[in-house]
Amino acid sequence: MLASGLVLCATAQTPAAPAAGQRFIPTTPDAATAAAAPAGPAKIAVINFQIAVAQTNEGQRDFADLQKKYAPKEASLKSLNDEIDNLTKQLQTQGATLSDADRDTRAKAIDEKKKELDRQTEDLRNDGQQDMQDLYNSLAAKVYDVMQSYVEQQGFTLVLDVSQQQSPVLYANQGTVITKAVIDAYNLKSGVPALEPGHEAAPGAQTAPRPARPAGSTPRQPASH
Repeated sequence: MLASGLVLCATAQTPAAPAAGQRFIPTTPDAATAAAAPAGPAKIAVINFQIAVAQTNEGQRDFADLQKKYAPKEASLKSLNDEIDNLTKQLQTQGATLSDADRDTRAKAIDEKKKELDRQTEDLRNDGQQDMQDLYNSLAAKVYDVMQSYVEQQGFTLVLDVSQQQSPVLYANQGTVITKAVIDAYNLKSGVPALEPGHEAAPGAQTAPRPARPAGSTPRQPASH
């Protein structure tokens, strides 16, 4: 329930902490910056920034911790949902033998439990999304710094983010895709070990979603051929 409700999203506004799906568009460079800019053709890199953040060892660890935090609440909601199902089935099978007053009493009790389930589910969704957004924003800022250092070292002059669904990138040579390189560089810098087998992976750790597109959308991946 929590995993399906959490979407990798962020609202950072500065270049040091860009949100997934946002592009860092620099302001007009001053004379010193312009003088330092390398001459010649642009060297372009492509990254799925959401995936880069989610697949870091730190991101997967923190997401697993978040899942553990909400596991008791999810279990409580499942128990309440099962109780509602059982009461509903009992009312359906025994309704003919009950008095009108008994049927009304049971139906009212079921309705109250359903309302409580809805309230608790909404609270869980809101709290979970806020925690996920805070987690993502904090980590995205650090991953961005590593990415920036990496592209400068490699001489890239432009980085395109294909996290967003409306990415204009239709094709990218595999040699220009730096997502894994940035993940590896961040893991090396952070020193956080990989999760042991069996732990929950972060959203996006597979070839897909998360926490700044509409829920249910799928990020476009750069072509590798």
